[in-house]
Amino acid sequence: MQDNLAERIAADPNYQSLKAKRSRYGWILTIAMLIVYYGYILLIAFDKEMLAARIGDGVMTWGIPLGFGVIIFTIIITGVYVRRANGEFDELSEKVRREALK
Repeated sequence: MQDNLAERIAADPNYQSLKAKRSRYGWILTIAMLIVYYGYILLIAFDKEMLAARIGDGVMTWGIPLGFGVIIFTIIITGVYVRRANGEFDELSEKVRREALK
């Protein structure tokens, strides 16, 4: 019975769509995060002068807001993923569940 259920789920077009969309979206967000994170690390490694440049007459340098921006970007893309997962991906999961229980 379990093998039959797993086969039915794997053959369901809604499951195939869910798997493809979720995987593609996950990779897009992963690549975006890697670009931002490693871009910041590369700036630290190769352009210390830019990050050490003061903003205005104060003591803050460009490295602080850019580092903070990396953290904020992480929070934002996590929220974007959660929003889509709770909407579109959950709907597809529910369709797959309903079809499997028929």
